[in-house]
Amino acid sequence: MHTSRIFRTLGATTLAAASPGPYTDLFRDGVAPILEDEGYTVEFKDYSELQQANIALHEGGADLNVDQHTAYMEAFNRDAGADLASLTPIPTVPAGLFSSSHTSLDDVADGHTVSIPDDPSNTSRAYRILVQAGWLTLKPGTDDTQITSEDIAENPHNLDINTVDSSIIPRSIDDVDWAVIPGSRSYAAGTDPKLQVLQEELLPELVLVAVTQSDQVDEDWAQAVTDAYNSEEFAEFLDEENKDGYWFVPEGE
Repeated sequence: MHTSRIFRTLGATTLAAASPGPYTDLFRDGVAPILEDEGYTVEFKDYSELQQANIALHEGGADLNVDQHTAYMEAFNRDAGADLASLTPIPTVPAGLFSSSHTSLDDVADGHTVSIPDDPSNTSRAYRILVQAGWLTLKPGTDDTQITSEDIAENPHNLDINTVDSSIIPRSIDDVDWAVIPGSRSYAAGTDPKLQVLQEELLPELVLVAVTQSDQVDEDWAQAVTDAYNSEEFAEFLDEENKDGYWFVPEGE
């Protein structure tokens, strides 16, 4: 089971939370050492899912989360009556269109099979990628963040699109013509980046952000986290991590 982690900056008696995926790893390996050099002590505690980490954040059991985008944070605030706020955009692994048997978007043919994630948020993102590829068109007025199969206006290649648990898609890429894989899944599965034919054009609200409670935004530790993500030291670390172009790096990083 993937786990999330929490760190504690003992000097300021503050806590921060992270959750499953590559973003905790990036924080642990690239940001935490910078904070430690500045005198912060960083500890990690495991959680099973992002929502649990956010609940800890909301209830004061943590101060920072580095595994969610703005859209998720706003939905959590709305559903839980929370008041979380972002500190800074952080590097994000976009979703991508992959294939082990085709190398160009021009290879698409009538009746090709396409696997996409079955959870609503990633399903919508997958349809956006297929629109970005030029393979689908949407009905006028469709909300880009909530696309469903009912919003498809034209599917000129008669693509056979099937929703699948996103954890399975990287393992079954050889069984279909095309597969849309969320960034965290392709990263965790070690999917060969050379199989990526098209990378998602991220909507602003889908860029990952470092998140805290709104009343913690101006604390010294929060500023230290922001500064670390935007530091030259972290930029050099990220350059080494991003040789395959997996990470989308926000402006200013």
